[in-house]
Amino acid sequence: MGRLSTLGRALFGGVLAFTAIDNLRDIEGNAAYAESNGVPKADRLVPLSSGMLLAGSLGVILGRLPRLSAGAIAAFLVGVTPTMHDFWNREEAEREQQVIHFLKNTALLGGALFFLARGPADE
Repeated sequence: MGRLSTLGRALFGGVLAFTAIDNLRDIEGNAAYAESNGVPKADRLVPLSSGMLLAGSLGVILGRLPRLSAGAIAAFLVGVTPTMHDFWNREEAEREQQVIHFLKNTALLGGALFFLARGPADE
C-alpha cells in the first residue's frame, strides 16, 4: 500500500502542480480570462489561487502537511470550477468543452477531499 499511496500522491499532485505552473506562466492572460468571467480583482486572485494550488500540490506530492495541502487544493477547485467552467452559461459551441473541464475539476475535488479526510495518521 505504501508504494501505491506514493504513486497516487505523485500523480494527483503532479497534474495539479503542472496546472498551477501553467497558470503562473501566463498570469496576465489567465487574469484577463478570469476577469472576463466576472472574477473580481482577478489580477490579485489568479496569482494567489495559482500559488495556493502549487503549494498544495507540492505538499501532497511530498506528503507534507497533508490536510493543509489538500485543503488548499480543495479551496482552489471550489472557487475556480463553478466560476471558470460555468457550462450552463456558455454558448453551444463552447459548452461541451466546459462540461469536460467542470467534470474533471469535480473529480479532482473528490481526490482532494479524500486526501483531506485521510490526514497524516493514515500514511
